[in-house]
Amino acid sequence: MRSRSTDTTPARASAPPRPATAASAGITPAASGFAAAWRRLLLFARPRQPETLPARFNRNRVYVLPTAFGLFFLVLLLTMGVGALNYNNNPALLLCLLLTGTALASLLGAHLQLSGLEVHAVGAEPVAAGRPLLLRLHVRADPKRVRRGLRVEIGDAAAMLSLAQGAGEATLELPTLHRGWYELDRIRISTTRPLGLARAWAWVWPEAPLLVYPAPEAHGPPLPEGAGDNAQARLHPSGDDIHHLRGWRRGDSRRAIAWKPSARRDTLVVREYEQPQGADVVLDWRRLSSLPDEDRIRRLARWVDEAERDQRRYRLVLPGQPPLGPAGGAQHRHACLRALALLPGQPAPVAAHG
Repeated sequence: MRSRSTDTTPARASAPPRPATAASAGITPAASGFAAAWRRLLLFARPRQPETLPARFNRNRVYVLPTAFGLFFLVLLLTMGVGALNYNNNPALLLCLLLTGTALASLLGAHLQLSGLEVHAVGAEPVAAGRPLLLRLHVRADPKRVRRGLRVEIGDAAAMLSLAQGAGEATLELPTLHRGWYELDRIRISTTRPLGLARAWAWVWPEAPLLVYPAPEAHGPPLPEGAGDNAQARLHPSGDDIHHLRGWRRGDSRRAIAWKPSARRDTLVVREYEQPQGADVVLDWRRLSSLPDEDRIRRLARWVDEAERDQRRYRLVLPGQPPLGPAGGAQHRHACLRALALLPGQPAPVAAHG
């Protein structure tokens, strides 16, 4: 456990570690040699560094190799050719040549499935650390050529992609472990069409870091009460004063049901209460000095979500930054969670969950 100074500012440390991808995790000793050779081979594959989008697959970026079925088919053709020549069987030799031409056409067809493809954009909505990041990959191509059954892979995540009218989209679920920027690794797009004899693939490495919010605290104290001259009453099921009765809605607590008025009206009604609400809620980093830095970030993230859910105006005060707010709404929530996600420190890994 690292020591923490008494200063209320977060300890300056190196940038958050790059999230471990599934391709570099869980490698058994038996496969470590093959994995190391594959990583060395990727150093020579295009692109060799992150690239700006859109990225187009030219002929020099598409790689083609026979599949296992293609190798079996090759051995079959060689055996058939040797037998036809040995027995001077012209029909068998003609069939062998026709199948060879078909196999060569399959290699060209697989290459043409990817040649001219353009990865137009990638994007994902920010999520809390531990939740899957839904990466959307937008692809375009000439609509004159049918392109279906393309496989998109990044690590262990995979999805199928088919283009309709020259455009298509694939969605991949990526695991997240840390808050901060999620640096994308290479994305492979491949196909075995039309006959499964060869696999053509190409790589794209988008220079598009994605944001991961801090994981909110699972259980914590309630949202601090606001203060200000514009205080007003708000409806809340745990308030003190009865405001009015209304019809029952799905999700209402059984404790809020007014049984006697419900019996008189022959329909379920519930009590709504009111309690005072301050004009602005101040979420101040310095008021949580008793907690470690990462616990402060998680608690503030929880309070931001609670304030947004309760439709409260709130202001976030972080060290070394101008205060955010007071305001509310999706844009303000994003600005606050982004500021929390990018605070310096060593984010602790968060268990992944759906």
